[in-house]
Amino acid sequence: MKQYSVLFCCTGNICRSPTAEGVFLHKVAAAGLSDRILVDSAGTHDYHVGEPPDPRTQAAARARGYDLSALRARRAERADFTRFDLVLAMDRDNLDFLSRLAPASERHKLELMMSYARRYSGPEVPDPYSGGSRDFEQVLELLEDATQGLLDAIRLNRLG
Repeated sequence: MKQYSVLFCCTGNICRSPTAEGVFLHKVAAAGLSDRILVDSAGTHDYHVGEPPDPRTQAAARARGYDLSALRARRAERADFTRFDLVLAMDRDNLDFLSRLAPASERHKLELMMSYARRYSGPEVPDPYSGGSRDFEQVLELLEDATQGLLDAIRLNRLG
């Protein structure tokens, strides 16, 4: 049985990328594909390695039925590009950083998360870290949309 692996990346791995991981894991499980789609998240910087997602991130996710409490921040590493089939950056700065980290032969695996969105336009998931609760809600709205588009694309094109 073919498996497909996805890595979500943001700056510190405590807001956007763990939210994407949690939402996507929920959608993958609901689709009965947990044994076929592997999911992880990482940060481009090591500011929060080992820490759980930001409390505001967890609260916003919990209010929508997503439990992020078991997740811990880690930093993206060069080997991630061989371990994962797809590496999704939350914004252009993350994409630029990851492009420099990736081996040249693996850069084709890099994309912006919002390229999978259907209802929302715009290339980036804004960082809510310095914002308020509405910013964390917006991240969830964008990621619920983009992760559904991602799941549909994987089912159609990648799982065979």
